[in-house]
Order: sequence, then C-alpha cells, then structure tokens
Amino acid sequence: MDFSSAKSSLIRFRASANSFLSQYEPVILLLAPLLTLLVARVLQSFLDAVREKGFKQTFVAFFMSSIKLVPGVNKYIEAEKQKVVDKMQSGVKSKREGWWTELPRAGLGVGVIEKLKEEKGKDVVWQGKCSGTVYIGGSEAEGHFSLINEACSMFAHTNPLHLDIFQSVARFEAEVIAMTAALLGNKEKASGGQVCGNMTSGGTESILLAVKSSRDYMRNKRGITRPEMIIPVSAHSAYDKAAQYFNIKLWRVPVDKEFRADVKAIKKYINRNTILIVGSAPGFPHGIIDPIQELGELALSHGTCLHVDLCLGGFVLPFAKKLGYPIPPFDFSVQGVTSISVDVHKYGLAPKGTSVVLYRNLTEWSGGLYVSPTVAGSRPGGLIAGAWAALMSLGQEGYLENTKAIMEVSESIQKGIKEIPELFIIGRPDMTIVAFGSDVVDIFEVNDIMSSKGWHLNPLQRPNSIHICVTLQHVAVVDVFRRDLRESVETVKQNPGPANGSLAPIYGAAGRMPDRGMVNELLVNYMDSTC
Repeated sequence: MDFSSAKSSLIRFRASANSFLSQYEPVILLLAPLLTLLVARVLQSFLDAVREKGFKQTFVAFFMSSIKLVPGVNKYIEAEKQKVVDKMQSGVKSKREGWWTELPRAGLGVGVIEKLKEEKGKDVVWQGKCSGTVYIGGSEAEGHFSLINEACSMFAHTNPLHLDIFQSVARFEAEVIAMTAALLGNKEKASGGQVCGNMTSGGTESILLAVKSSRDYMRNKRGITRPEMIIPVSAHSAYDKAAQYFNIKLWRVPVDKEFRADVKAIKKYINRNTILIVGSAPGFPHGIIDPIQELGELALSHGTCLHVDLCLGGFVLPFAKKLGYPIPPFDFSVQGVTSISVDVHKYGLAPKGTSVVLYRNLTEWSGGLYVSPTVAGSRPGGLIAGAWAALMSLGQEGYLENTKAIMEVSESIQKGIKEIPELFIIGRPDMTIVAFGSDVVDIFEVNDIMSSKGWHLNPLQRPNSIHICVTLQHVAVVDVFRRDLRESVETVKQNPGPANGSLAPIYGAAGRMPDRGMVNELLVNYMDSTC
C-alpha cells in the first residue's frame, strides 16, 4: 500500500468515526474516557486486593464496607464492637483511680522508693508462670538478676551519644555487637567476615532499621522507588510498622502445611520492586524455623535482600546446635542473608531494652552508606553496660548450660501435651516455643482455666491455639505446668462453656471473623479507650 492509499484510508476512517460519534452529546464524549479510566483504576485496585488478600477476604471486606452504608447498620456494628471492647478491658479503667495527673506540690524525696515498692507489689506475680516475659531465672535480689541491675545502675547516667565522654559505653556497645555477630556466623567464610551493626531498644527497632537499610540499599543499587517486601503470615507485626513508616508495599504470604515460610509462594510475589524477603528463626507463634537456606538461594537468584528475624533464637540456636540438636542453617553462614535482628534482652539474659541489628558487609554497603543509625539519638548507656555484663558474666559455657536446661523443659512440655489425648502440638517446634490446640475442647477455655491457676500464656489464631515460650523461670515448675494443663483440659471437657468474665468467646469470635479489618478496628478501639 502506497502513501496516497494509506492517506485515503485514514480520511475514510475519520469520516466514518465522526459520523458515528455525531449521534452522541459532546459531554458524553468528554466523560466516557474519564469513566473508562475510573473503571480501569477500580478494577486494578480490586485485582491488587485479590492478589494480596485472596478473593474471599476481598469480597467480605467489600461486602462489609457496603452494608455499613445502610442507615442504622454502622451504628449497630459500632455498638456491638464497643461491647466487646468493654469486655476486653475487664475493669482497666477502674485501675486508673488515684493516678497522679500533675506533679505533687512537695516532692516525696527518698520516700519515693517506698512508693515504688508499694506499686510494684500490685504487679501480677510473674515468677515461673509467664510465657516468655522474664527470661532470667531466679529472683531479682540475687544471682544474674542482681548482677545486671548493678551494672545498669553504675552507668545509669551515661549516654553513648557523647562518645568522647563515655568511652567505656562505646566500647561495651562495640563488643556486644562483635560477640553477637561471632555467634551468628561472622567467623564463617561464607559471611565475608565483615558483619557490622548497632544496638537498639528492642526487636521492633532492629527490624525497622533492617527494613530501612534494605530499602535504601536497593534504591541506590537498583533504583527501586516503589519498594515492596514479602513476609510469611507468621512474621512479626513489626514489619507492618516498617511498611507504614517507610512507605513500602507489604505482601503477607501463607505458610506451608508445616507452618514454615512457603518458598514457592514467596517466589510468586517477587517482582522488579521487591527489596526484601523475610524469614524467622524461629517464628514467634509456633517456634518453627523457616527454611532460611532456601530463602537465601531465592534472594540471591533475584538479587534482593533477605532479613532473618533471630530475636528469639539468637542466643539459643547457636548453642542448641553445639549441643547436638538438629538445627537447620539460620545465620550469616547462609549465602543471601543480608541482615539479622537478635534480642539480647530475651535469651541473652540482658536488661530489657537491648537488641542488636546486624548487616552483612556487602561491597556496596561499605562505609555505612546505607546502614541506618539507630532511631534514637540519646540512648541509655546503663542498658548497654547491662547487656555487656550479661554476655561477659555468662560466657559460652553459661549459655550452653542455660540452653540445655530450657531445651529439656521444652521437650518435657511437648511430651506432656502428647500424653493429653484432647490436645495436639502445632507443627514441629524447633526451639523453646510450644504451641498447642484441640479439636475436642475449646482451647481458649483451657487458657482461661490455666489463667485462674496463675499461668499467663499466649492465645493464637489460625489455627486457634495457645503457646508457652519457655524460659529459665520454668525449669523448676515444668511438672506443675503439665499437671495444671492436664487438669484444665479435664475441667473444660467435663464443664464445657466459658466461665463468667471469660475472654474465650472473644478470642474464638475474632478467630472466626472473616473480615480481618474488623478485628483490627476492635484492637484500635481497645487501645484508644485504655490510653
């Protein structure tokens, strides 16, 4: 076809199109493209939601949003939610009576110590019966407890922000980071031997910093300006915070049948905007280690970062491995792992408020160009000194001894659960967290009975279950736990149904709610009403 023929065809097409469109109002012709664009955007949003949440959850969320538009329905739903919030509070508001709302006219002086003791005496008895919470064994007045308290007190006035003045604290921090890195593969050839990091206020800050560093690194390395990260549903909620703080798209991927991160499922979500994938060793809900080796291979093959959450396992897994437990690879010895978070204030037995974030020293990271400093400016030097004192006082032999004790307690608890036919263990715990559920009795009613016996366990959902995070506090009371659990199951079996004031119906209802957004709204309302 020559040029003149093509020109004639275009003229005929234009005339035909104009003739066809002449039957419509100009305003319709103006609005049609805009409406088409709007429909396309809505459809794209719907498809993105389906990809992120699944068709069922997306449909339920849309249905709930629509039904709330019906006059009176939203008011009814809010009233019902408030009833649940009031029940969850269980008299929290009444505890605020007598609280100070302004400075006293005359200071209490040294008398404030007696006031502190008085208020402390009202705390819940935590010795021996709390899941996690307090990881140090014994009482506060003796042993390791007393040692780290004294260390904190000696350096309570210090601030590592002033490195030229408090040189001792700067050294303590560097040595805590180095000793922790050495535990987690820094000495292995595969790590490159140049792991660096910071001390932080806890696992959440460590995770936030690792996410931010990964975002900045991938922006500079690959020009990613619309970052995304992929985590299993078992990952810590700190990643939700990080996604909000640093404007990162977050994809939560279901775990596999063994409650481990599903590598194949994660792979499906990787795209050109992926900056980070995440694994836990172990995950908080069920104490199960994700397949870090496979995740490392996936991260390497796609050129993305891999963060390993070792907040719970950092000071247990290295020693459990030395003791002969079948611990899969989890640290910087795995190629592809770019950062690790580990809490020193858990099984490191340091004072509360101490964690470490570590980074593999990739060539592009050298000089700390992409590694974030901590969130805080001024920081408590006393906590750093307390962490240093904990590591130095215990040493490798001390941690080996502690790990042996708590791993044996974990095994004993698992054996006790298996002896109760109404219960089953969730997955195969790798460490010191044991989660269990039931198809026979309401597990949340069992939790309520255990609470009445002084135990403070953690309720979980999907599947409905409860778990205990074993600490040194449990070494002396493991037999009591097994007996109380057996009795609690029997009580619920003989007398099914929630007791007065029980939270079992609330936990159960939350687990069955198809609209997870409503569960989040309940939690926000509860938090707002108790602040």
